[in-house]
Amino acid sequence: MKNGKLNLAICISGGGTTMREVLRACESGRLPHVNPALVISSNRNAGGVSKALAERFPQKDIAFAIRKEFPNRDAYGETILRECRIRDVDMIFQCGFIPVMPANVIKAYKQMIANQHPGPLDYGRPGFGGEGGMYGRAVHHAVLYFAQRAGRPFKKTEATVHRVTEEVDKGEILGIKPVEIMAGDDAEKLAARVLPYEHELVIETLLCFSEFGGEQEFRHGEPLIRPGEEALLKEAKAAGKAAFPNG
Repeated sequence: MKNGKLNLAICISGGGTTMREVLRACESGRLPHVNPALVISSNRNAGGVSKALAERFPQKDIAFAIRKEFPNRDAYGETILRECRIRDVDMIFQCGFIPVMPANVIKAYKQMIANQHPGPLDYGRPGFGGEGGMYGRAVHHAVLYFAQRAGRPFKKTEATVHRVTEEVDKGEILGIKPVEIMAGDDAEKLAARVLPYEHELVIETLLCFSEFGGEQEFRHGEPLIRPGEEALLKEAKAAGKAAFPNG
């Protein structure tokens, strides 16, 4: 941190609503020690880019890193690192960022990359995450599929923030916000209800990092997925990916 502020890079791929809420929290004084220094988009047409500009975020500090334009993950990571180094970035937050963060970035920012996830994760145990399409509405569909077939009460989902490691969605959990599953929910309705909790959790996480230098890690007591339910979880995740292949 320089001048008492955490220089933040926000990585986006789509609509950028969480990014917008973070920018507004910084502007309003809710995050007095966070400086949004960089927005990285993996999509040149991401709606979040126009949202950032509408919030008067400097265009010169919006960078594009398109995965398919690079021969490998290391080369992709070097571009992300270069943009971060130019702006003395202290922390990276993935807010709807679809590409897998390259290992060289994770190594350079060890313990200082966090990810926003729309569903329940369980550190060291099975949860509703993983590489290959488990993001966005696919996660919500998987949660509902599991809840309807679990044969036991499964009445809540969770917004989650976790550390980014080389294993996708396997890093330590930094915080959760439970959200009730309601009768008549589908993936769209659940996504809309969970999203404000995701926004709040990201802001709370940034407050802890900027004010106290980090976040206490969270562990579930009882496992989210009980022994014998692993096959149903796999089935639910496959159903989510099939229903929403683009998240």
